Amino acid sequence: MTPRLGFLGAGWIGRHRMAALAATGLAEIVALAEPDDASAAEALTLAPGARRVAGLEALLACDIDAVVIATPSAAHAEQSIAALKAGKAVFCQKPLGRTGPEVAEVVAAAAQADCLLGVDLSYRHTAGMAAIRPLLDTESLGHVFGVDVTFHNAWGPDKPWFYDPRLSGGGCVVDLGVHLIDLALWSLGWPAVTGVESRLYAKGAPLADPARQVEDYATATLDLAGGTVVRLACSWGLQAGREAVIAAEFFGTEGGASLRNVNGSFYDLRAERHHHIRAEPLAEPPDDWGGRAAADWLTRLAGGARFDPDARHLVTVARVIDRIYGR
Repeated sequence: MTPRLGFLGAGWIGRHRMAALAATGLAEIVALAEPDDASAAEALTLAPGARRVAGLEALLACDIDAVVIATPSAAHAEQSIAALKAGKAVFCQKPLGRTGPEVAEVVAAAAQADCLLGVDLSYRHTAGMAAIRPLLDTESLGHVFGVDVTFHNAWGPDKPWFYDPRLSGGGCVVDLGVHLIDLALWSLGWPAVTGVESRLYAKGAPLADPARQVEDYATATLDLAGGTVVRLACSWGLQAGREAVIAAEFFGTEGGASLRNVNGSFYDLRAERHHHIRAEPLAEPPDDWGGRAAADWLTRLAGGARFDPDARHLVTVARVIDRIYGR
């Protein structure tokens, strides 16, 4: 089938995902809901056959098969559930919800409706991880006993709602850590998380009031079944000497592997296999990976896919985030 898509939110991320989905040729973009006139006009240049509607209710009244959601985080769960209950497949920006219970409610709605649910966890779809994941699956690195995952954004978000915990659900852990936790657990085949310890900071001091402020620096240690330890670090506005520090590093008894950004780039990623002090290249930039999670979801949708039980791992990640926050 050729899915008919509606877009809820057409800001920068929404337009980027719209362009990626349009480029597949697998779908028809028929409607969009975006309150900002300039953003809506720019989106309509990407999908000139689409029409602009007033909001989610109007979008769901259109003849569509799926909704792509790119709105502020506070609305993701409620909007996703509404779309799923209307029988529409959903692709949502991360985080799917602000808390574990919110995410669990969305996944339950997708299962009940038997609709395909996707979330923009895009680092899984980089060329680098496509090269590293088989090494882990085949145990080519031996027993992977350590994983370090890092995401420092030297700028931080520019929208005020990110800094309101009622709207965002948290700071850099919800925004960036969600990628790191997902990538680590997905790479290792979803081992159980047996322990979580964390430290959260705001403006250089321990986070004093999570109800009123969000963390801009966080570290966490995850103990996994089988003996692997994951060390996580993420931040906004860090004095890092470059725009971003992004890495996923795997340490095994028979070798190692790493995915690291190049020259502070948010987009250019290099993957290597490590043989003690020697590094073997696995993947190099350029790699246009930003829209691949959305394109993968659309490919499956066009092939007739319904609810995917792997969506329950979204709840796994959200519950780890809750444990990092101590909630």
